[in-house]
Formats: sequence, structure tokens, C-alpha cells
Amino acid sequence: MIAYDFFTFVVMIVTDTHTHLYSEVFDEDRDLIVTRALDAGVKQFFIPAIDSSYIPSMLKLKRDYPEYMYLMAGLHPTHVKENFKQELAAVETMLEMHQCFAIGETGMDLYWDKTFIKEQQEAFRYQIRLAKKHNLPVVIHCREAFDEIFEVLESEMDDSLQGIFHCFTGDLQQAKRAISFNLKLGIGGVVTFKNGKIDQFLSEISINHIVLETDSPYLAPSPYRGKRNESSYILKVLAKVAEIYGIEVEDVAAITTANANSVFGLTH
Repeated sequence: MIAYDFFTFVVMIVTDTHTHLYSEVFDEDRDLIVTRALDAGVKQFFIPAIDSSYIPSMLKLKRDYPEYMYLMAGLHPTHVKENFKQELAAVETMLEMHQCFAIGETGMDLYWDKTFIKEQQEAFRYQIRLAKKHNLPVVIHCREAFDEIFEVLESEMDDSLQGIFHCFTGDLQQAKRAISFNLKLGIGGVVTFKNGKIDQFLSEISINHIVLETDSPYLAPSPYRGKRNESSYILKVLAKVAEIYGIEVEDVAAITTANANSVFGLTH
């Protein structure tokens, strides 16, 4: 969407704060997916880590699109296993060798398996401290683990803690508590779901506390729910958020991009 002002024009810039574009599910058409997103106005892609096995594909993505991709370093909670300390060492190596803009995604996930709950807690706490050490934001994954997440955050709370509560799916009180830890709320496809619930209270949260994301290839917004998600679909999230707040989509894009830039330390 373009607004003309005499001889100048401004192109709407949208930021996807969470997209796994290096995923193998994009191996056949990754260039098409990225081009489609760029054409839709998505100009900043923040790339969360999963574990060390994905680092080569993350780095290739950065090489292929150096102007648009911003990498993170981290260990996803569902990939916390017996070797998690080795994986955390790989996170530190990633930080030493490459420019990273956040630690993530980290956190806790008790939906599928609680076998490594203690290890998840330890890995989460370690990565929060790593984020503080490197003056980086932390990007938090939470599934069926709000109480456990908040317990760790409470113990690690200080002025240097900041980041994003990725794919926020909690209630209003949980949203307010997340914000109290200096975290933005990552709003994605769930906001478009009929049973997503966050659309019912999001307007009670200042838009200054939210950023947009897709979490592609997961959690595609309506009307693509159940299909492979992609970064261009963030326009559906953008439109829903604009509807909820009763403001123009261009304003939502500008505000949420500014919010993201503030979190990740971008100055342009």
C-alpha cells in the first residue's frame, strides 16, 4: 500500500518477528516464498533458532538475503534433551561467530512431553542470562507452561530483561503479567481464529506492547488455517489487528515495526 505526498512516497513496511524460513518444508520453493513476502511489504524477517542442526540452513538463508534476515541464537524447549548442555555451547558459539539479534527461541513446552522439565527450566534460565550478558532480547516460547515460565522470569527479573513473548495465547491477566517483565506480545495467526480468544481482549492492551509474527510454517491465519504458513500471510494478522484497534493497517505496520526495532536494537 502506497501513500503519495507530492513527489515522495512511503511504502508500508511490515516486520515478521518470528519465521522459520530455513525449515525444510520450504526447500522446494523458498525463493518464491521470500519474494512473495517482500512483494507484500514484509521487509524484516527475524529468524529464531531451534537447535544446532539448523544452524547451516539459517546461515545460508542469511547469505541469500543479507538485507532482510536477522538471525537469533537459541535452543528450542522441545529440543532440550540429554545433550542440552552441548546444545547450549553451540548457542554460545553461534553468538561468538555471527551477528545475532536475540536469544531464542527459548522457554518451556509441556504440551507434548514433560520428561525434561527440569532440563527445560535450566536451559531457559541459562539462555535468559546469556541474553543479559550479550545485551540481547530473549524470545520466549510457551506452551502449557505459563506458571513455569513466569516462575523463572520472576527469579530473573531485572532492568536488563527484555524481549518478546512469542505466539502469545494466554488471557488478559497473563498478557499483563508478561508485559510487566518488559516483554512485547508476539501476535500471530491465532488472533484470526474464531476460538483464538485473544481478539476478545487485545484492545485492552496498548498496541505499543505488541509485535507481529507468523511463526511460519506453523499456525497459518484464517483463511489458511491448517495449511503451511508463510511470511506473506502476516497481512491477514495485520488486518485483524487493525480491525481490533480500529486504526489503519499502515499505522499498525508502522507501530509494530517500530516496536520490533526497539526490541531488537535496530536503528534504521
